[in-house]
Amino acid sequence: MKKLIVGLAGNPNVGKTTVFNKLTGMRQHVGNWPGKTVEKAEGHFKHGNYEYNVIDLPGNYALSAHSMEEIISRDFIVDDDSDVIINVVDAANLERNLYLTVQMMELGANLVIALNMNDFAKKKEHIIDIKLMSKLLGIPIVEISAKTGDGFEKLLNTVEKQAKKPIDSSEKISYSNDIKGHLAELQEIIKKDETLMNVPSIWTAVKLLERDTIIIDKVQKSEYGSKILIEVDKVSKHLHDVYQEGSEEVIANARYAFIDGLVAESVKKPAVEKETTTDKIDKIVTNRILAPFIFIIIMWAMFQLTFTIGAPFQDMIDVAFGSISEFVAGFIANEYLASFICDGIIGGVGGVLTFLPIIILMFLFLSILEDCGYLARAAFTLDKLMHKIVGLHGKAFIPMILGFGCGVPAIMATRTMENEGDRMLAMMLVPFMSCTARLPIYAIFIAAFFPDNQGTMLLAIYLLGIVVALIVAAILKRTMFKGLSTPFVMELPTYKVPSLKGILLHTWEKVKGFLRKAGTIILACSIVLWALSIFPLGVEYGSADSLLGMTGNVIAPIFAPLGFGTWQAAVAIIAGLAAKEVVVATFGTLAGMAEDDEAGITSLVHDTFTPLSAVSFMAFTLLYTPCFAAIGAIKQETNSYRWALTMCCITLVTGYIVAFLIYNVGLLAGFG
Repeated sequence: MKKLIVGLAGNPNVGKTTVFNKLTGMRQHVGNWPGKTVEKAEGHFKHGNYEYNVIDLPGNYALSAHSMEEIISRDFIVDDDSDVIINVVDAANLERNLYLTVQMMELGANLVIALNMNDFAKKKEHIIDIKLMSKLLGIPIVEISAKTGDGFEKLLNTVEKQAKKPIDSSEKISYSNDIKGHLAELQEIIKKDETLMNVPSIWTAVKLLERDTIIIDKVQKSEYGSKILIEVDKVSKHLHDVYQEGSEEVIANARYAFIDGLVAESVKKPAVEKETTTDKIDKIVTNRILAPFIFIIIMWAMFQLTFTIGAPFQDMIDVAFGSISEFVAGFIANEYLASFICDGIIGGVGGVLTFLPIIILMFLFLSILEDCGYLARAAFTLDKLMHKIVGLHGKAFIPMILGFGCGVPAIMATRTMENEGDRMLAMMLVPFMSCTARLPIYAIFIAAFFPDNQGTMLLAIYLLGIVVALIVAAILKRTMFKGLSTPFVMELPTYKVPSLKGILLHTWEKVKGFLRKAGTIILACSIVLWALSIFPLGVEYGSADSLLGMTGNVIAPIFAPLGFGTWQAAVAIIAGLAAKEVVVATFGTLAGMAEDDEAGITSLVHDTFTPLSAVSFMAFTLLYTPCFAAIGAIKQETNSYRWALTMCCITLVTGYIVAFLIYNVGLLAGFG
């Protein structure tokens, strides 16, 4: 079979990931770009005589040198052996979407446009003459529906046809005569140097006028570099004299003028734009006064449903592991081997896996909120708070929202931020967002001490993380990270009914990571904890006389002022540095698994904590030093241990202070 390498490019929120999921199904994986920490999704499928390898490029509005995502996308188009780039475009927002299209045309990309969200365009009464637009652009355009899969067969046939006869779409771009003349002058000099001709000369000329640092460095090393740059300076000066703007603005305006002319020719719009359903909903959901309350209500409903639906399944898994433990113990005569399997492996790993239904439901609900368009509104709401309280503009809230899933990709997401100070500050704040790895910890304590208010307690924990992050940010912004932040305008996607397949794929991708961790890190930690609980041989398993108990007794006094000065709590906290789920695995290993849950983890928690110390413990595990993976991610992103250690100190001190205040103020208030 013939192989095709296809890139999927487009703005954020245009349905690009839905197209990717529809095409590749379960035949996909997520990894990092070579030498980078930005994630890429790659999938495979067969169609006719072709075997496709599809790369989901980062969602971008442009191909500049401002962020790693933009650089990666353009490097893929220029340097990788891609056969075709499918440009997914939102039919209801052509002017904004086509800006990226024009830049890819300048780059000489072999393009096929997949025109998505046509139903939204029709609701706005936009009538698009696809044939005329395709003719004017010189690019095939296929009308599709990412949600239903309509038009996909025609899209793939067009891709295969385009792969056989690639086109250089750069020749179809039309700018004003003045700009066109200046670009032609620059192109003439650029064409003399063959080392610069791996991309169309118009791309190099445009990027030089845009003061693109990567292209300038490349030209400086070429044979005609100095001559080209002298000519660029002359052209830039002339453009400034004529337009009273820098050459970067002149080029951007020229692109938009080309797009405006294209849309005017090929799209009919009503004289007055109709108010869409999204506009009507946003008047309420993003209302300055109502938005925070709506956010809290939605989060509370999500947490309440998570526990209400998940609890019966959790009990079933709990009983199943207890039965398996008793069954296995009955067949093993050696007490140490029986203890290793039942207490170490089943007790440790099984103790964590009992919370799998809650983890699945949480990921499922988060995926629904993300795909329907609400999560972007939640980020918008948080951004307003951050602006007022902290003075932190920019993209800092995006990694924070991602931190509700996992801290590692959230830390990686700070690469989209141009301002270095904002980027470092965002990395310091991400660990305060409650990742799903902490969810099993909350589930234990909330079920044990607050069974009638599960959703409310979980919401309070998540809100505590946000509030503490804002307070810490305000302090750091006035001390370590002084200065103005980079402004950022956020696009709110159109509301839509989420695709069931897309939601299930998102959920499975995240749950798979949890299961992988259960079979590696948590298993390894459970075995180590079991060994420390049983040695020296002859002592009672998991007692204060074991190595684990002796170690915990040395550390425990440090946490006594926080209300949990027991050795069991101390070793759980230390073990949680490997992965937060290991806190639960520690309790599971110490308690073992029994058919009656009250004889297991819940019983141990009841014996070790009070309701007040349980709240203090949850607050501490929320805020203290994150897992080794998150620490490593910060070290990798900053290429320095300094910032990783700084983050560890900030989170540890913050967690201790907050837990201390919760416990001691609670005692004074009579909650002891």
